[in-house]
Amino acid sequence: MLLAIDCGNTNTVFSLWDGTRFLATWRTATDHRRTADQYFVWLTSLMQLQKVEARITDVIISSTVPRVVFNLRVLCNRYFDCRPRVVGKPDCRLPVDVRVDPGTLVGPDRLVNTVAGFDRHGGDLIVVDFGTATTFDVVDSDGAYIGGAIAPGVNLSMEALHMAAAALPHVDVTRPEVVIGKNTVACMQSGIFWGYVGLVQGISNQIKAEHGRPMKVIGTGGLAPLFASGEALFDAIDDDLTMHGLVVVHNYNKENEPL
Repeated sequence: MLLAIDCGNTNTVFSLWDGTRFLATWRTATDHRRTADQYFVWLTSLMQLQKVEARITDVIISSTVPRVVFNLRVLCNRYFDCRPRVVGKPDCRLPVDVRVDPGTLVGPDRLVNTVAGFDRHGGDLIVVDFGTATTFDVVDSDGAYIGGAIAPGVNLSMEALHMAAAALPHVDVTRPEVVIGKNTVACMQSGIFWGYVGLVQGISNQIKAEHGRPMKVIGTGGLAPLFASGEALFDAIDDDLTMHGLVVVHNYNKENEPL
């Protein structure tokens, strides 16, 4: 059984893959202080509650928070008796090329999204991921990662607005019924929602113009369905894109292991 772990700046997602489908997915707040023992108690408790019987034999990790990886490695070594593959490390190979400036470190989540996007949707893609940051990953016709753009995440922008302006409250992200707000909360919700609709449209259009070929735009991340309701921003919404990419990367490495 494969355990796929996607560790982001805000949340860490654990998914169990049985070879054909994800049996279960769980989410916890990312915290570098969480020990291997705490991860194990939390994970096994959830497996028991959902009556998931599985023997974990392989683990693959994508992490944008390097300090978390150590305890996840200990978790794998101590409780699953396996050495995890970590995306971005030399011993974890990718089935696609990475064509960026020499010396550039690309976030593992962006590489995994590229792999998954190409596997599911083919080449010439823009993958828009609504996470702590809103990232735009450009996938070439042969599946290579060729760069992209990074903008502040939606919730990060909301929090910054609330923290920097004393008179502005903290509000939820939602699609407002009208663009012209009649009160402070409605004005903030309109500015964030329609502002990000414009951001996604604008950056995607610029990427398409530079790329010079027709491209599909794939949305992923928790807020992708919300923003898809505003305009025709995406050709497809792919909720489990990152986890699928981890499975593809794991299988590629298993199939190409030295004899």
